[in-house]
Amino acid sequence: MESQMYQNPATILKFSPKTVTTVSFSFYPIQPKRRIHAIALSSSNQNPQELVTTSTTTIPTQPAKSGPYSVEFKTLSACRLGISRYPNFEYNAKGGTGTGNGIKNDSSPDEISVSFDLQTLYIPPLTSETTRFLGLPLPPFLKIDIVPELFHGAINEETGKVDLEFKAKFLFSAGRIYKAPPLMVRTILTSEESSGTMKRGRGERLDGKGKCRLVGVAVVDPVNDVFMNSFLGLPTECLAELNAFISISAS
Repeated sequence: MESQMYQNPATILKFSPKTVTTVSFSFYPIQPKRRIHAIALSSSNQNPQELVTTSTTTIPTQPAKSGPYSVEFKTLSACRLGISRYPNFEYNAKGGTGTGNGIKNDSSPDEISVSFDLQTLYIPPLTSETTRFLGLPLPPFLKIDIVPELFHGAINEETGKVDLEFKAKFLFSAGRIYKAPPLMVRTILTSEESSGTMKRGRGERLDGKGKCRLVGVAVVDPVNDVFMNSFLGLPTECLAELNAFISISAS
């Protein structure tokens, strides 16, 4: 019969003027190829049975910006506008401005829902000073005013993606001789790609300086004007490509 050795647990107390430290040794039956388990230690300044506790310090994180936000919009130069089968117009929209408000989108923490105040929104008209067609300025008597009726959407601060719904009246006039009925244009100005059956454009997302390129393709319906319907081939598509500056700051 194999013999086994047993030893009773022993407790050693070490006294000091201020601290009592308890060291407990537990021994188990010695058997071949078995390891002794880890030694358990406990220490306390007042109560030998009280375990030493540790504390952790949590470093607070910087809170994210919270709304509401102030949003500034500006149109820049080197833009393009196109309609129907005609070549695109070269359009200098520098000087366009607008202000609005923004709030965080609950479903997407990095996205801000923005809405622009139409009273502050101005987009320069197409005139001989701002627009060139086939390399030549528009005739001095021709003018196309842009009257915004809706401008709102979403801006993602993390990715720079912009999607803004835009609705406006385009008012064609030739001096005092001719004024066409308003052409209604409604589209999504996006930093991504916008395409139809005739027109197509690709935008650019917001960069670190607040610049972006917004594009939008829209369908233009016929109006109550035979000449305009025939001249533009309505219904048809139009394309807008706007270089813009967008600034977002906490209110």
